[in-house]
Amino acid sequence: MPLPAALEQNPLLSNWVAFEGDDIIVRTGKVELGQGIMTAIAIIAAEELSVPVTRITVRTGSTSAGPNEFITAGSMSIEGSGSAVRQACAEVRSYLLGLAAGTFGVEPGELTIEEGIIKHPATNETASFAELMDGQSLNIAATGDAVPVPVESYKLVGKTATRVDLLAKITGGTAYVQDLAEADTLHARIVRPPSMAYTLSTLNEIDKSGIEQMQGVLSVIVDGNFVAVLAEDEYTASLAKFKLQQAILWKPSPEKRLPVDIHEYLEKNAAVSLLVEQGTPIESTIPPRRTHGETLKATYRKPYHMHGSIGPSAATARWQGNKLYVRSHSQGPYLIRGALAAALAMPPEDIVVEHAENAGCYGHNGADDAAMDAAMVARTVPGKTVMLKWEREDEHAWEPYSPAMVMRMEASLENGKITHWNADIYSQSHSGRPIPHRSVSNLIAAWHKSNPMKRAQARPGMGNHSGIHRNADPIYDFPDRRIIKHLVTDQRVRTSSTRGLGAFGNVFAIESFMDELAHAASVDPVEFRLSHLSDPRAIKVINTAWQAASDRQPSSSDGWRHGRGLAFAQYKNRQTHAAVVVDLWVNETTLEIKLDHGIIAADSGQIIDRDGLANQLEGGLIQASSWTLKEAVQFDEFATTSRDWESYPILRFDEVPTVDVHLLDHPELPSVGAGEATQGPTPAAISNAVFNAVGVRLRQIPFTSDALRTAALAEEEAT
Repeated sequence: MPLPAALEQNPLLSNWVAFEGDDIIVRTGKVELGQGIMTAIAIIAAEELSVPVTRITVRTGSTSAGPNEFITAGSMSIEGSGSAVRQACAEVRSYLLGLAAGTFGVEPGELTIEEGIIKHPATNETASFAELMDGQSLNIAATGDAVPVPVESYKLVGKTATRVDLLAKITGGTAYVQDLAEADTLHARIVRPPSMAYTLSTLNEIDKSGIEQMQGVLSVIVDGNFVAVLAEDEYTASLAKFKLQQAILWKPSPEKRLPVDIHEYLEKNAAVSLLVEQGTPIESTIPPRRTHGETLKATYRKPYHMHGSIGPSAATARWQGNKLYVRSHSQGPYLIRGALAAALAMPPEDIVVEHAENAGCYGHNGADDAAMDAAMVARTVPGKTVMLKWEREDEHAWEPYSPAMVMRMEASLENGKITHWNADIYSQSHSGRPIPHRSVSNLIAAWHKSNPMKRAQARPGMGNHSGIHRNADPIYDFPDRRIIKHLVTDQRVRTSSTRGLGAFGNVFAIESFMDELAHAASVDPVEFRLSHLSDPRAIKVINTAWQAASDRQPSSSDGWRHGRGLAFAQYKNRQTHAAVVVDLWVNETTLEIKLDHGIIAADSGQIIDRDGLANQLEGGLIQASSWTLKEAVQFDEFATTSRDWESYPILRFDEVPTVDVHLLDHPELPSVGAGEATQGPTPAAISNAVFNAVGVRLRQIPFTSDALRTAALAEEEAT
């Protein structure tokens, strides 16, 4: 049978599986971002090799050993790497059975495997995997002939296993890249201009002598506009950074001033407009809006969002001879290796990148930039390991943001059904990851060094459900639809990938508008959605979530109005179906919105790790709730003013709702991505719940008390 794509691209079984004594090493090119991929991969491998999960050691994301799976993104880890590991382990099992059969002089079909021991029941002859391999590596190519374990024989898949990555995190062991510092590790900090709006050639002369004379400071590195400090210990590095910041004057460039109203700017400054058909942009004449009968319009807006990683970006680097060794929490070890090679004018094979965990970001944050920063500093002290950490201000000011978006929606109704659907979506690029290119770069230090590289220009993503247009094409059965993506190529604000990409804004708009249309048609919002769906799996998750909500009676609270809202989407229109119901309260006096309870119903095909899947869906709801209620990057005319957790608030622990997750298992179907399935439905479910509570529509994120008050006054004036 055909090999999974990742296995076809990395066919040697030694890329995926190795035996080290009694330990079974399983490698994946994907990386652990807190999503539990290591546990899910261990479950799949253990099932295929008939061993306990505890026998499997999973090693992720390394350019020195293991498959090249490009990048961990798009909720593709289980779909891609999981299927490849399943087939690779099936091939290894078949190979081991063949070795044992030759040793015992029997047919492979006569043998059994239990806990890594192959046995011939008739003679009781046995051989362990390690004995059969005898220290040899699996330098054979996958053929596709091996048949994976049948679903009906599963003992591990679909159940819950203990997370394999939690012990060190809970006990204070070596869990994150920041924990890798050893006694002789040197420490570095970066010093940058206040923001992207400052030119790259305005660094005044620096009197480094005062900083370099500080006890414990080894050097101040200045390479063009790249400035860093290197010290013997972390405290000294941080203190020297603070003092160095006071000694540098950066001059802003007037042409880099930021627009006052970013949403108005986005609508008026699109450089490229493309028609989207079945989730894919096409270069075609933009058709006019089509309407018929009763027509409604609404405009929805989202601000810039940060990843807001609790742990700022960090990396270690070491130059040894002509080789560079990097430990990074990059989502794409091979991708950053290529980008580093281009920026440093090195052959990629002279760079080794090993993944090391950090606080999850689910998108392109500062991880890759920190790796480049560390390499630049380490180059000045060959043979020494340098630990470079960004601080909170660095992370908030310089990480790539999730772009602001404007979604203009218009639809026509006839006899309670939608006949025409129009959507125009305006945004900057959702794709700004490092690229291995010799003339341009997406790494900050590459722009700032003495022989700077140009920034890569923003270009429209043309892939199916990528970037701005992800989930812009509704899964509903509309007879006539017109969807246009408008790309603003301005890069004064640095933007790139964040969990869900355009899906967060697009589903927020679609599912809020569906609620508005249902009320305009005097139809129950749930029934209205179901009447536009023919996909039975979509119908099932909506009914499951709404029934679970109907079975729950929220308690009354004086001075607070209860609201309940539902929203639904299928991520990328081909991955997980997810319906979200939110119960919340709105204070009648202060207009504070307080989340009470969330319900998720999801269908991700075959479930691998039940707890892992539920955790991803629940975490998505909580993260999206924070984006919806709290988060928005603020700016002055040149730079962000959101530089700490006070100026960029996030949902606090005492504001997190309780959440119930209902999983619909389909063992007969392939597993599909789930990590970003609840991001889009959550803001719409909250918006719809607020309307249910107080009759006011919130169309611009974040939903603060002031935003609700402004919306209520606007509706009152309109009537």
